[in-house]
Amino acid sequence: MPLSDDQPHTRTRLPVGEQPSPQPSLRQSRPLRTLLTVLLVVTLLVVAIAIANRGKPDLGSGSSADRATPSAPSGAGPAPSGDQPVGTTVNGIPAGYPHSDQGAQSAAANYAVAIGSADMFRTDSRHAIVATIADPAAAPGLQSRLDQGFGGDTVARYGLDAQGHAPKGLTFVSRTVPVGTKSTGYSDSDTKVEVWCTGLTGLAGERSVQPVTTNWFTLTLSLHWTGSDWKLSDFTRKSGPAPMPGDQQAATADEIAGTAEQFGGFRYAR
Repeated sequence: MPLSDDQPHTRTRLPVGEQPSPQPSLRQSRPLRTLLTVLLVVTLLVVAIAIANRGKPDLGSGSSADRATPSAPSGAGPAPSGDQPVGTTVNGIPAGYPHSDQGAQSAAANYAVAIGSADMFRTDSRHAIVATIADPAAAPGLQSRLDQGFGGDTVARYGLDAQGHAPKGLTFVSRTVPVGTKSTGYSDSDTKVEVWCTGLTGLAGERSVQPVTTNWFTLTLSLHWTGSDWKLSDFTRKSGPAPMPGDQQAATADEIAGTAEQFGGFRYAR
């Protein structure tokens, strides 16, 4: 039968070895979990820093040569070279080149630009160019040769008049752009420089029968040191080498004419 609350309660005590152990509280597990989280974050940070620093050069050790800029990879070709641009010009053509191999190459690059310019198709400007770039001893022969090459039939083939001017409404384009130079047989008095070039030539405009086209060629310029500068004594030209043409769509006649009038050429090519 039920017992009343007034009766004393009976308490049972078990042997010490058989008493149940108390359950661990949640408060005891939280510090351990926090410690593991902190260790994990620190480990991830260390790994991330190690990956970020992988491959960086050690700037604190080694000689200055070891820390220099690495050279171009094999097969990249020779790096651009040349002395600083000269500070004087004659008739718009740079003059006063250093008496060195690099100076001769710079002169040849600029003379190639002058020989391939539209000014060569006009008698007065052609004579001024020859007087500026030619060795005085070779100037008469070069003048006669260039008069034949750029006058008469040549101007007529491009639709120019006898003075080398384009018809009204059309723009005559003739520009030579050196791509690279190479000297052969350099000496203090004479040298030859090959100039690999690309060029633009033709009449730009809607009624043009000679549209502007591109071509690749190599000029070999013979230069003589006159005592104060490198001057042209002779030159030859051969076609190519021409790279594979790209798949770009040709511009319209108006686009070419507008671009040729808005974008000036370079007097100093190298």
